[in-house]
Amino acid sequence: MSELTQNELVIQGLTSSGRTFRPSDWAERLSGVLSTYGEDHRMSYSPHVRPITLNGIKCVVVDKILQQEQPGAYSFLMGFARENDLQILDPANPDEQKQA
Repeated sequence: MSELTQNELVIQGLTSSGRTFRPSDWAERLSGVLSTYGEDHRMSYSPHVRPITLNGIKCVVVDKILQQEQPGAYSFLMGFARENDLQILDPANPDEQKQA
């Protein structure tokens, strides 16, 4: 697992009530929306969005630069989190947990 940076947000697979979000592969599916296929026919996740497991919880890490580089994609990801009542963590503000 890679380290989180201050320039990233984490969409946790937990609802505001603490329930685990389903399906179990939601993080890979969501990250796959912004993935590409190379000449080798292998999928590569976007450098700005990747699935991880943090403390046993499926998550999607979103680089904050995505908001400037691809505002539509960023809006889609934050909308997904909001619509599904998922928690968003900001490592730059560890005491601040927010709902999307």
